[in-house]
Amino acid sequence: MKFISANNGLRLLFYSSMLASFPCTALARAHASPFGVAYFQQNISGTISDSSGPLPGVTVMIKGTTRSAISDNEGKFSIVASPGEILVFSFLGYRTVEVAVGSQMVLSVTLVEDVTQLDEVEINAGYYSVRQKESTGSISRITAKDIETQPVTNPLAAMQGRMAGVDISQATGTPGGNFNIKIRGINSLRGTANEPLYIIDGVPYASQSLGNGDAINGVLPALTSPLNAINPSDIENIEVLKDADATAIYGSRGANGVVLITTKKGKAGTTKFSFQASTTAGTVVQKMNVLNTEQYLQMRKEGFANDGITEYPADAYDVNGTWSQNRYTNWQKELLGGTSYVRNLQGSVSGGAERTQFMIGGTYRNETTVTPDTGAYSKGAVHTSITHTSADDRFKLNFSANYSSERNTLPGTDLSKSAYTLAPNAPALYDNNGDLNWENGTFENPLAYLKSSYRSDSETLFANALLSYQLKYGFEVRTSLGYNESSLTEYKTFPSSMYNPALGVDASAAQIFNNDGMRHSWIVEPQLNWKTNLNKLSINALAGTTFLSQLQQVSANYGMGFASDALIHNIAAASMVIQLTDEATAYKYNAIYSRLNFNYDGKYIINATGRRDGSSRFGPGNRFANFWALGGAWLFHKEALFDRQNVISYGKIRTSYGTTGSDQIGDYQYLNTYAVSPYQYGGITGLQPSRLFNPNFGWETNKKWEIALELGLFNDRILWNTSYFRNRSSNQLVGLTLPGTTGFSSVQSNLGATVENEGWEIGCTSQNVKTTVFSWTTSLNLTVPRNRLVAFPGLESSTYSNTFVIGKPVNVQKLYEYTGIDQQTGTYTFRDYNNDGQITLADRQATNDPNPKFFGGFSNTLSYKNWNLDFLFQFVKQKAANELLYFSSPGTFSNQPVSVLDHYPSGNNIQQYTSGNNPSATTAQSLYTQSNAIIEDASFIRLKTIMISYNVPTDWLKGLQAKIYLQGQNLFTITPYSGPDPETQSLIYLPPLRQLTLGIQVGL
Repeated sequence: MKFISANNGLRLLFYSSMLASFPCTALARAHASPFGVAYFQQNISGTISDSSGPLPGVTVMIKGTTRSAISDNEGKFSIVASPGEILVFSFLGYRTVEVAVGSQMVLSVTLVEDVTQLDEVEINAGYYSVRQKESTGSISRITAKDIETQPVTNPLAAMQGRMAGVDISQATGTPGGNFNIKIRGINSLRGTANEPLYIIDGVPYASQSLGNGDAINGVLPALTSPLNAINPSDIENIEVLKDADATAIYGSRGANGVVLITTKKGKAGTTKFSFQASTTAGTVVQKMNVLNTEQYLQMRKEGFANDGITEYPADAYDVNGTWSQNRYTNWQKELLGGTSYVRNLQGSVSGGAERTQFMIGGTYRNETTVTPDTGAYSKGAVHTSITHTSADDRFKLNFSANYSSERNTLPGTDLSKSAYTLAPNAPALYDNNGDLNWENGTFENPLAYLKSSYRSDSETLFANALLSYQLKYGFEVRTSLGYNESSLTEYKTFPSSMYNPALGVDASAAQIFNNDGMRHSWIVEPQLNWKTNLNKLSINALAGTTFLSQLQQVSANYGMGFASDALIHNIAAASMVIQLTDEATAYKYNAIYSRLNFNYDGKYIINATGRRDGSSRFGPGNRFANFWALGGAWLFHKEALFDRQNVISYGKIRTSYGTTGSDQIGDYQYLNTYAVSPYQYGGITGLQPSRLFNPNFGWETNKKWEIALELGLFNDRILWNTSYFRNRSSNQLVGLTLPGTTGFSSVQSNLGATVENEGWEIGCTSQNVKTTVFSWTTSLNLTVPRNRLVAFPGLESSTYSNTFVIGKPVNVQKLYEYTGIDQQTGTYTFRDYNNDGQITLADRQATNDPNPKFFGGFSNTLSYKNWNLDFLFQFVKQKAANELLYFSSPGTFSNQPVSVLDHYPSGNNIQQYTSGNNPSATTAQSLYTQSNAIIEDASFIRLKTIMISYNVPTDWLKGLQAKIYLQGQNLFTITPYSGPDPETQSLIYLPPLRQLTLGIQVGL
């Protein structure tokens, strides 16, 4: 496993960070006691007061211990403590104060009233920050405290169920797999153009994978998520920008929302270290009930009988006596019943003086899977940051860098479908000699994949330097400099040894897929800020520009035919080599942007943003477009009307309207490009046209509107917000289908189609109990979304007529309408809409909306003395295809779910069995899997995560801070869904695993 690249630039970065931290460490040590921590105890006394006088009843506790005292009626207290220990002064309604015990024996402590939670929270809005109560935009936020409760490797996993309007689902339980994310729905008709913009410490991070579909085929349902490269434990905050007011300043890049990731920084004070180690065990959550041997054989025999076959074919090994009729294997247990293990180690050192702070952290993670395989997914990461402020507080520097290295050697094939469909009387996996068992050529051993191999190696580096200088008259100049580099190398092999020996396959049929990708980009963003106050009016303004350049290179090839399997990794030894991809693409982007914010008397706020974007992905006449937004907020709780009541402590009505855009169409789409021809003329390779010229298409446009009400009740003990949004995306960029006589399948163009997303978002946080020893906080978020195609001129006459439906979601599933089982033939029947006597694509008139009707999360945080409990329930209301989608006709050489027992003629749910020799039955089965008959309720409530932790008293460890924790992930799911998992809704790929984690964290 590589932690540090051999790249000289990266080495220089790492060693520079180390050297920079030494003077910070030395300076911090200079402020520490030269005698270390003393362990003799002394009596500390004093008086506690507020602005009105002495405070009785204040709790004085020694941090990390159970020793405490209470101030008397005169605010006086007395407690025994040792130098180096920390006294914690806490009282309901006041800010907690911590005081380190030193040589001073008598203390005078003043507590100040606790301002509301929203007054304290400052959120990142991208190019600027704003106090949450004064924000005019829709921004959701989670912190490191939320992230650390989950044993996840991808930041998107940490966001699941915690943010209104953010729909995230896991694609597979295989380590390194992808996540699907939608922020307020689907905006584009192109499925690949709905990804949000990711910004990590000011650096845009491309979410498109460098992987190759041929290489990962059978391993993952989608290309590996690049966000796996980001270590969740290095993240301080994640903010998601959703509405026009929040996203318009990012212009075309903010059409689908913006995810801002801020990593941790060092803090002034004595040098601190933190070390954490954990072990996780994971298993498949839910098995599916399939037929046992007796039921399976009865089904098979009935299928042959229905087809009029009395003598079983020679290849019907399961019923013709070739295989044992009494053998039974639980293949789900055999193939998916293992335990995956995750070993995670991470540590950090941070500290610094008042002017300069630093942090250096590192992580190593190794994860296996539940299948009988020795592969693993492993990741190493290094995170470093340095912040510095000049003595006159005018100049500030903030530098951060993150490097990660990943390796994935997990199985080249997902065994999930085999676990459900293998005949229960199939032979053993291994013979008496411990070799793979082929049962004399009659058994396609599912462990044949062990002979093949898959491996991917990736490295990611992103770095950012933010420099600012405070000028006179409220002006500040800032410059953000960012760099990002990603590389990926992967291969997948198919040696001859993985095939059934009965097929007689030799090394001439061995194959390998190779893929190499590299992407690097840089961004420079100068910015000028201005702040001023004119009596009750505060004005904030900024203006900036963006210069971004990205270069991507991908090369993939395929080799077949080797003299020996031993040479399969050397593609030069292949008798046939095909270059699948060899391309380099450049993307350049330039923008100017501005923001003007007016805040009058802290009650009336107007926020205007504008951006002009230029993209190299459009023709010369359409490269530039303008985007803007206007947001307003009224903090009505500050009006005189609310002065004499103590219920509403905070109230705000906000609204926004504006436009964003999209250029997510790929590079060079407007050009008439050429590709290398696969054919030769006279032994010479030529070129052939690959794309038609069309410089006239332009930007997609997304118009966003929102109105929201935010409330704080009972001194913000209850925080409530409700928002309604409506987004309309038009001028859709799609490929217009062309007649085959043109030689091209499509040409890139704009359609007048309009897609609408609207919905309600509700969020509530309540501080149920808050005492000196016990606290309990509850949070709830709920999203009720709706997606529909509003307009599509000429849809019925276009090639998209069988894909889209006006008034339905853009990802609507068009299905046949199931009408029951024909009692004469025993096969499924379907409605013939056009009455032409046959079932064709024109009869797919029934529809299903695969989008959630609503989704959200419900979390609680409880703390009692040194104990903490956090848990999160995720819930989704939805419909999806059930497990029958993935099975062949009941009666064929494949196991089936037990639901097929309710079959014709005794039952009414499943048609008559067939061995596969009844064309009417097999055709009806194919139509059945494309009909509304298999759509069922796939809603679920899942205990997504739970964490119990105990903070070890510091007096037990002589000043050290330690925490022991137990975490659970996906512990149980309540669902009516009949398949293995309602989230992935698939039998082909591994579902999310149930995981238990035991860990310890030690720090100073």
